[in-house]
Amino acid sequence: MLQAIGLTSAPRRELPPAVDDLTFEARPGQVTALLGAAGSGKTTTLRLMLGLEPGRGVTYFRGRPLHRITHPAREVGALLGDVPGHPARTARGQLRMLCAAAGVPAARANDMLDLVGLADLGDQRLSTLSRGMDRRLGLASALLGDPHALLLDEPADGLSPRENSWVYGLLRGHAARGGTVLYTTRDAKEAARTADRVVTIDDGRLVADQEAAEFARTRLRPRVAVRTPHAARLGVLVAREARAARRSVEVVTEGGSHLSVYGSDCAQIGETAFRHGIPVHRLADEIGDTGPAPAPEQPAASPSPVASGRGESEAQGPVEAPEPSSRPLPLRPARSPLHPLRYELHRLLGTRTALLTTATVLVASVVISVLLARRGSAPLPGLLAAWPDILPLPPAALGAGLLGAIAFGEEFRYPALAAARGTVPRRLGLLLAKLIVSAATALLLGALVVVADAEALRLVYGEDLLRVPEKWLSMAASWSGLTVGCAWAGLLGAGVFRATAPGVAAVLAVPVLVAPVAQRVILSPSVRSVAGLPGRLREVAWLQWPYEADRWLVAVVRVAAQPVGAALGLSLCALLCAYLFVGLRRSTHW
Repeated sequence: MLQAIGLTSAPRRELPPAVDDLTFEARPGQVTALLGAAGSGKTTTLRLMLGLEPGRGVTYFRGRPLHRITHPAREVGALLGDVPGHPARTARGQLRMLCAAAGVPAARANDMLDLVGLADLGDQRLSTLSRGMDRRLGLASALLGDPHALLLDEPADGLSPRENSWVYGLLRGHAARGGTVLYTTRDAKEAARTADRVVTIDDGRLVADQEAAEFARTRLRPRVAVRTPHAARLGVLVAREARAARRSVEVVTEGGSHLSVYGSDCAQIGETAFRHGIPVHRLADEIGDTGPAPAPEQPAASPSPVASGRGESEAQGPVEAPEPSSRPLPLRPARSPLHPLRYELHRLLGTRTALLTTATVLVASVVISVLLARRGSAPLPGLLAAWPDILPLPPAALGAGLLGAIAFGEEFRYPALAAARGTVPRRLGLLLAKLIVSAATALLLGALVVVADAEALRLVYGEDLLRVPEKWLSMAASWSGLTVGCAWAGLLGAGVFRATAPGVAAVLAVPVLVAPVAQRVILSPSVRSVAGLPGRLREVAWLQWPYEADRWLVAVVRVAAQPVGAALGLSLCALLCAYLFVGLRRSTHW
């Protein structure tokens, strides 16, 4: 049982609320249509039910509000608009990424592709899918967690009759298995044909809640559709003859050359037009929509989650005490994926962005390294890193920062974890997964750059140029810290400012803005030394580490003592604090 009680959206700019004290229910085993004209509040209603819109009221899914359900993907599946996936991602890759978010096996993606008829199109990119194929993929995404309830916003909008019939057949099959289906539509005839129950709303208020048969009897009427260049004259003649014959006929001018005649048939109207020499371009029997009746007065009290007047057999398990409908409806936070590491790997490898970025960085690094070696003034570490003085950062660090920024920037641009843009979860599990994957990607990119540059230098200038430096350990630690730090700076910057470009700007700000300040502080005269730091740390630490680890500790200290290293560390601390602050501030509104 799906029950919406007292749903009211928050008014904006002194305008009345789009949804005003709306109460209805959708029963299991039935398809329920939420009918209303454009702008009547249908989409806002679904968003209120899913906790994506601020307002008041409560929605119960089998007796529980959504924010108290541990795994929402297994209780409710939603389709609001098109699939918000990266255009370069394949249909199968999109579903596998969502499988990790929903906590279901990746093989479920293939099952859903078979179910919606996209098994042969699983490797097609999302940008190449037609409207109907995209809608099928959206239904597959909603069904991944095998939910009990489906909430769909105009699932057949813009589809061909064949696709339309397929969509409603799928919804009917889900309801036949005991599921609850609620979808919105603007077409009254479609609602009467495809739904078991029709809930009609107008201006955000309930107009009628009827069985489909009763809805068709009271809302839909047979009519004759007429198109003629003399519509006004023909309408007057038809009405005059009906009064003379004492027949109840209603003539409605639809505008221009169109008429709708209720209470007559094609033969009578055709004979009238023929007798008076009026040409008729179209004459057809149709089912007309008479429009919603005036909205009834809403009761002051909201019903209990167990609808009054129904048998207790319809109650779906234990029902909690109802929450007052006047209570503000909290925005439901976008949930972190249940398998964040697997989700992040699918996100990274699902497009060619990482591969193209890596290839670009390798080519640029090799070219710069060969040109620097030709001048003969650059040291070997600078050659292997391909870092000339003119660049604020080497290509590998810039590439790692770009990939880190994309890791969060894509989440806000193509929100796979939420049904609305900008509602990306800021949970610790997702952040740790992104930090781990971005660090591993940065280390791999840095290693590939060093190997590629070394091989290019050996091929062009011979092996005499390549000699292992004595302080290779500290150099390796510096190089790793630089690439990983830039990746994390881009990641956190994009997470704070909710876009890829600010993440890249955060990476570039480290050498351009923060490093000069850190250089002044570090290179200023000092009367103290940190010599012997590992030994003093060993004295105060309760955990004794091997003496060989002192070399690594010294290497880390030397990296932090460099201007860029200090600047990077300070920037990461500031970005992490900003990220946590933004996340905590948002959580107070949830």
